[in-house]
Amino acid sequence: MSAGTIVLILLAALVIFMIAKGVRIVQQSEAMVIERLGKYRTTLTAGFNVIIPVFDKPREIVFRFTRDLPDGNKYVQFVKKERIDLRETVYDFPRQNVITKDNVMTEINALLYFQVMDPVKAMYEIENLPLAIEKLTQTTLRNVIGELDLDETLTSRDTINMKLRQILDEASNKWGVKVNRVELQDINPPRDIREAMEKQMRAERDKRAQIIDAEGSKRAAILQAEGVRDAAVSQAEGEKQAQILRAEGEAQSRIRIAQGEAEAIKLVTAAIQGSKADPANYLIAMKYIQALEQMTSSSDGNRTVFMPYEATGVLSSLGGIREILGAAKH
Repeated sequence: MSAGTIVLILLAALVIFMIAKGVRIVQQSEAMVIERLGKYRTTLTAGFNVIIPVFDKPREIVFRFTRDLPDGNKYVQFVKKERIDLRETVYDFPRQNVITKDNVMTEINALLYFQVMDPVKAMYEIENLPLAIEKLTQTTLRNVIGELDLDETLTSRDTINMKLRQILDEASNKWGVKVNRVELQDINPPRDIREAMEKQMRAERDKRAQIIDAEGSKRAAILQAEGVRDAAVSQAEGEKQAQILRAEGEAQSRIRIAQGEAEAIKLVTAAIQGSKADPANYLIAMKYIQALEQMTSSSDGNRTVFMPYEATGVLSSLGGIREILGAAKH
């Protein structure tokens, strides 16, 4: 093989190497920071990109992830990347102990959703972006929980999430990061506190049950009293109406009787007109006869009759009746 052929092969290999190192294809939702001779030059976006080999070089970003192992130790992992993911990323923080305002040690773990908005700031403004966000979240969470009692911590998750998101978003804006959402997964107080809370909750339920039972009994007694009162009022109204109707009936009956007697007197008077008979004697005699009939009628078979002292007057009145009847015939 001649020297010229070797040179051509070397040149061809150099060209292929230069093309391989100079062409950068960036995926969608990714970015690549390029430095020239150690200084920032440009940011490659999605698509086909060309750089100058040897002079231009992608800047690597180092991520350090820390995880708690079941045995109590920590696992640290270092990851080097040339490409920065611009998609929203979820970060699950390990459980940590925080102290509430009333000095209760509580175990909390959280989820953080963040997104890199400026790759240059994420590369040059912070050394380890995930670790910085993790530590910032932990310290912020301790500060927020330290301002709340345990009861407020358990019932104010939305408020805590909102405060964490605002604080983290403002602090991480310098790093070109946007914190979109923070969620508290679990809030676990100590076991003795949980047992005390369960007893308190059961006592509150029993108290509410007794209150509801007492209110029901009170309402039932009130309704029963109102029912008795309404029944008494209705009964009194009914008796009042009945008495009024009976009085009206008796009044009408007496009026009718009086009208009948008046008509009888008129007829008797007209019948004996021109004679010496007295119509008053006739009416008195008729009353005596009716009273005598009631006295002599007995349902138990007792036929004993007590004649009044004025019976002779009744007998004398019979003569008056006879005279009146005779006058009526003429």
